Amino acid sequence: MEAIRILHVVTKMDAAGLETLLMNIYRNIDRNKIQFDFLTHRSTEGFYDKEIKELGGHIYHVPPINPLKHNEYLSALDGFFWNKRHEYKIVHSHINTFSMYPLRAAQKVGIPIRIAHSHIANVPLGLKTPFRLYAKWKLKKYTTYNFACSIEAGKYLFGTKAIVLDNFKVVNNAIDSKRYIYSKEIEKKIKKQLDLDNSFILGHIGRFTKQKNHTFLIEIFKEVYKNNPSARLVLVGEGELEDEIKQQVVKNDLEKVVLFLGVKDNISELIQAFDVFVLPSLFEGLGIVAIEAQAAGIPCLVSEAVPNEAYLTDIIYSQSLKDDANKWSNAVLKLKNKKKINTSMQILSSGYDIKEESKKLQSFYEKVYES
Repeated sequence: MEAIRILHVVTKMDAAGLETLLMNIYRNIDRNKIQFDFLTHRSTEGFYDKEIKELGGHIYHVPPINPLKHNEYLSALDGFFWNKRHEYKIVHSHINTFSMYPLRAAQKVGIPIRIAHSHIANVPLGLKTPFRLYAKWKLKKYTTYNFACSIEAGKYLFGTKAIVLDNFKVVNNAIDSKRYIYSKEIEKKIKKQLDLDNSFILGHIGRFTKQKNHTFLIEIFKEVYKNNPSARLVLVGEGELEDEIKQQVVKNDLEKVVLFLGVKDNISELIQAFDVFVLPSLFEGLGIVAIEAQAAGIPCLVSEAVPNEAYLTDIIYSQSLKDDANKWSNAVLKLKNKKKINTSMQILSSGYDIKEESKKLQSFYEKVYES
């Protein structure tokens, strides 16, 4: 029997939280039974594209969602799903409110299993806001199953009443926790590679977007640095606001103590060099990087926007975004000498092991495919 092919709808397969989760699942499912294909909204190559092809997946492209070219986008979607209508029985969309569009196109051609997956609990206002509101209002008309990374993410996309229905499911943003187990040797190796052997390292992993609140993070670090000249800030990721944040760093004379590492493929090792992980996000569906940091035994200071589901250990602490940078700085410094610990059993017992979560999702796909 040929493997069941699942079409995942994404923006682009770059090294961000959602995309990394999908790849972790893809690596751990039985690919003789389940294969992943990806419909992306960018024509340029993504970080994971090469690996996807090596694992047996296909990658397809439609234009980006652009309010000024809406009809072109809808036409491209309709054309794609018409051509592929016999190849897929399951479409799993991860573009939040905009999942309405591909799932509507899939319904038009008779694809029976249509999954909308919420990965966020809010979005900022912008040019696309009217389209988001319209798509969110219409979405449930075209879904057969509603997934979310947390209860709050589910409430945001599907509404409070929807999360108690049988077709709603929380899918944990699981990780390969064994890869993150704290190692003093790995910590020393990474600090040496970064030339930060004797530094107090604040770390952050995430795209340079408004959501991640890098502007405030730089203000926090500025206060930390004033009180502790050995402090260094390590930023991992890329994004549309990267140049703006770099300018802010230069303006505050911090360019020698803030490191921009770009996208990295060794996060499970790199994160172990951090002494404190800081995540002052304006909103989060879950905050998978906070799970990764906890798995590495790193003390975490996060905003109240990070959902309760992310609190898997006793080394994660919340700080209000109403507090100023000085208060955040004081909270960071209180964590400076906190000992790193092995939290693997806590992560596993919380249901965030990638192997178990992959088995559950595989079982779901097989069951609905045969229904």
